[in-house]
Amino acid sequence: MSLYEIRNLAVDIAGHRLVDDVSLTVEAGQCTAIIGASGSGKSLTCLTPFGITPGVVSGSILLDAIDLGNSGIQQLRDARRRITGFVFQQPLTALTPHLTVGAQLQEATMQAGAERPTRRELAQKLERVGLSRPDERLDQFPHRLSGGERQRVMIAAAIAHNPKLLIADEPTSALDASLRAEIMNLLDELRAEQGLGMLLVSHDLASVEGHADQLVVMADGRVVESGAVEAVIANPVQDYTKRLIAATPRLDEPAPQLAAPGERLLETRNLGVDFPRPGWRRGKIKALADASITVRQSESLALVGGSGSGKSTFGRAIAGIGPVTRGQILWQGRALPEGRNRSLAMRGLIQPVFQDPVASLDPQWRVSDIISEPLRNLRPDVMKAERNEMALRALLAVDLPEDFLQRLPVSLSGGQAQRVAIARAIVAAPKLLVLDEATSALDPLVGSEILALLARLQRDNALSLLFITHDIAAARRLCHRIVVLEDGRIVETGLIQAVIDDPRHSATQKLIQAS
Repeated sequence: MSLYEIRNLAVDIAGHRLVDDVSLTVEAGQCTAIIGASGSGKSLTCLTPFGITPGVVSGSILLDAIDLGNSGIQQLRDARRRITGFVFQQPLTALTPHLTVGAQLQEATMQAGAERPTRRELAQKLERVGLSRPDERLDQFPHRLSGGERQRVMIAAAIAHNPKLLIADEPTSALDASLRAEIMNLLDELRAEQGLGMLLVSHDLASVEGHADQLVVMADGRVVESGAVEAVIANPVQDYTKRLIAATPRLDEPAPQLAAPGERLLETRNLGVDFPRPGWRRGKIKALADASITVRQSESLALVGGSGSGKSTFGRAIAGIGPVTRGQILWQGRALPEGRNRSLAMRGLIQPVFQDPVASLDPQWRVSDIISEPLRNLRPDVMKAERNEMALRALLAVDLPEDFLQRLPVSLSGGQAQRVAIARAIVAAPKLLVLDEATSALDPLVGSEILALLARLQRDNALSLLFITHDIAAARRLCHRIVVLEDGRIVETGLIQAVIDDPRHSATQKLIQAS
């Protein structure tokens, strides 16, 4: 008998059938992967049988000989607690913000009845998933970690109680390219050592091809193609599968046509950011040191580096939403103060788009209020009717229909949420967008559409883009130049194609090899 088996699964929410006639199996020690565009039903398929979505399931669902389809609430809780581990798509919202990493990892370790782990054992669990300074991380809160570091904490917590089945909903989407393979290799080792079965939802086809055994391709809530992973990727039958594979950025694809950069807009000189060490430790962590860059009008600059390299800290400092310890930020040659000291006009020049599109939108606000929020703060002189009209224009500019203005974020897919976040960023007509991993959490089809959207917005509005990413192949589709960071320092910079063709620093070489 298979460890986990689904037959003819259907999921209904509020009377609407969102998943229909899905069948798959997960064998002990093996991995079954689900891929598909945003909104195809991947996450509903893997999470709803365990009672952690509002969906109502029907069909046959067997986990380790337990009939989940006919189980009560207590049986579902017991199955989640003892047999199953979960890695959710959005680590920022999945981790408890007021508990330290150590407290959350301890809770996960003990949930199936294990004894209280020692501090050294907890640190070893973090070290195993690739976190640097693991003992120090135990005292940190989730907001002090980068997106990739939070995802690794999630993985450590998911496997802490030695489950039989791991439900991994985009487990590597927030990790840099070089760490994705390391995390997947770790999960492979766990499957071999413990007979751990894994149901993997991913848009990273490289991870799927190298690590999954079976592949299920979904579209519009249905399975369109399935089979052994090598066979499906090498010889896809359905057009949808072919498009999904073709949308993945590659370094060997034709170079894009980019607009010529104009005058210098932004400059940083020896920028540095320090954070106090957590807990009882004295001293400070140098998250960014001596960082100097320039960005010109209509230019896209890629800030590339591994998780924890300081690229998001750098971007937040430039956008005025993070601290600056030393150095200068200049706008057209004039000093730009730290965020809280900037005037309304200065704040309107630079707008951010955050890494986690769902978490960055207020869940209680309608899309119309979310998009018009910058106008209320940056353009208080604009009347409500004009604000509404500007919000509509911004929504249409990101290729969403007018009826989306009345929607709540909970009804948006990841790609739709990111389009709303981009509309919010451009509504006040900024000169520079700071995009923090704007496509890392999206599937290839949606990510490719977002990159094309950003290129069009840049071309139509002479926008400058600071594109923070760990994916050099994605950056190549959009950016003129590249800046590579490691351990808070710039280690290489230049025209993006020249750096790809002849990388000098080991960090750049590693990222290019992973791409």
